[in-house]
Amino acid sequence: MNKSQLIEAIANATELSKAKSGEAVDAFITTVTQALKSGDTVSLIGFGTFATAKRAARIGRNPKTGKEIKIAATTTPKFRPGKSLKEAVATPVKKKSK
Repeated sequence: MNKSQLIEAIANATELSKAKSGEAVDAFITTVTQALKSGDTVSLIGFGTFATAKRAARIGRNPKTGKEIKIAATTTPKFRPGKSLKEAVATPVKKKSK
């Protein structure tokens, strides 16, 4: 599902126009982005938590040349799914019969 499909699904589920649904999706993305930029986390009970994690600087290798390169420290966004989302998506593993 891409952004336009998400907007259409929200419009159908809420009986809002596609324009209003698009504004809501854009507002959600903007709000989460601003919260993460400021160091906050966004927790949606049952769905999951958006947070940031720091990656330390490290030495990597250019796979083409094998030359060592310095990789700078960064802060990256992370998403940890909530219990309800995990349960909704999880499928049981079938055991192999012998």
